[in-house]
Amino acid sequence: MVLQKAPARSNVWGYSTKIGDTVQLTISNNQQFSKTVETKVVSGPEGKGTWKVTLPPISAGGPYHISVKSSLATLSITDVLFATLSITDVLFGDIWICSGQSNMQFTLSMVFNASYEIEDAKNYPDIRLFTVAMETATTPQYDFISVEEPWSVASPASAGNGNWTYFSAVCWLYGKYLYQTLKRPIGLIASDWGGTAVETWSSPDALKSCGITEEPKSISKSKRATPTAHSVLWNAMIHPMLNFTIYGAIWYQGEANAGNPLGYNCSFPAMIDDWRLKFSSASEYTTSPKFPFGFVQLAGNANDPTVSTGFPGIRWSQTASVGYVPNSRLENVFMAVAMDLPDFKSPFGSVHPRDKQTVTSRLVLSGLSVAYGYAKNFQGPFPSNIQVTNQKSTIVITFEKVQNKLEIQSNSGFEVCCSSSSDASVCDQASLTPWKPAPMSSYTANTVSLQIPSSCNGLNLLYLRYAWRESPCDYKKCAVYSGGNNLPAPPFKMPLNSVV
Repeated sequence: MVLQKAPARSNVWGYSTKIGDTVQLTISNNQQFSKTVETKVVSGPEGKGTWKVTLPPISAGGPYHISVKSSLATLSITDVLFATLSITDVLFGDIWICSGQSNMQFTLSMVFNASYEIEDAKNYPDIRLFTVAMETATTPQYDFISVEEPWSVASPASAGNGNWTYFSAVCWLYGKYLYQTLKRPIGLIASDWGGTAVETWSSPDALKSCGITEEPKSISKSKRATPTAHSVLWNAMIHPMLNFTIYGAIWYQGEANAGNPLGYNCSFPAMIDDWRLKFSSASEYTTSPKFPFGFVQLAGNANDPTVSTGFPGIRWSQTASVGYVPNSRLENVFMAVAMDLPDFKSPFGSVHPRDKQTVTSRLVLSGLSVAYGYAKNFQGPFPSNIQVTNQKSTIVITFEKVQNKLEIQSNSGFEVCCSSSSDASVCDQASLTPWKPAPMSSYTANTVSLQIPSSCNGLNLLYLRYAWRESPCDYKKCAVYSGGNNLPAPPFKMPLNSVV
């Protein structure tokens, strides 16, 4: 296994049948390092006798040996009592939790070039893997109900077990790419379940902060403990880890919430806030209250260029309606844009693209900058200024976050909302079809000029949007990229407030 390295102090905890008993923990390695800490067994959750030790800060490396002794032989594992428990081959490094729905559950055996990726796992023995079993609970659990894959050294067997089992492709590749830069042990904990909504992964406190109190109407009282019921995966698959000291988390989810993008604008940031609060508090602040949180912005799905509802709104809400992260609402948060990586012929369904390597490399690029302070250009181009020309025929967008120069792959993807009304809410009413294509007419190193459609003549120009489709382009063929790092511009929606 892996425990969190210095400067953090990692927690080790367990159970005993005798409250008041003295428990002695010793951690040592082969370089004559040894540290012994004593603690008492106290009455913990559900009346169980529990003990917890916060280790001193230990630098990255290993292996270490941890032994725990009880004078009364009361240490318990599944109701069996022991006088001594031992954990061997413990490394200290960075712990990342990987969670979400099916695109996080999507395993390494399912990606492009899977045979190579699985075989390559043997070259990373300092990466350790753990997969939480899919379980639900109506109340918070303090231990996992079951484990799919216990802590394992990275290998072809532990990383490439099979489809939809273990190990998560995005989680594995994230850890592998991090290791290639950081050169220190990485612990990866996959806790995911396909088809699940953000509400299942959120605590009641997080949901309450968004005014979410009712279960989905499709869930009957007899089926509350299912992956569609509120908080059941938080209770069973996240809550048991709260004592654990972690470095950060990554997330790939949102498809199941595509029917309510506006609600996701609150529920997703609220879940991040709540996870941070509860991990930090339960771990006695050995986990940072602002730990790094990364996510994958939704990829494309159906090969239909007309679908503009659902996924585009979720992508926007994933950034708290800003368009990029980190921002003032989502601090210390990073993301990977994936809308330009569709896989319309995926045998696992078009919602499950097989190219997890590209999207994860983008996620690691942003993670290294936000979570580790590496000075890198980790974002695609984003508008810093939008002007309607005096002739009222052209919109000029100036982009920032451009490395070298803009790379243009297409002249399409931009639309304007124009209406006889000055009320911008008409832009959100699909029945009014106020959005008109605004094709690109020219570009420079950091600007794009759009042609305002003649159908908008005499109308109010209200909004401009880009890549606002479920699947806005073919593979790596959206309109705007940064030339230096080939990162795509993310989707955006900006006010114009001009009369043509």
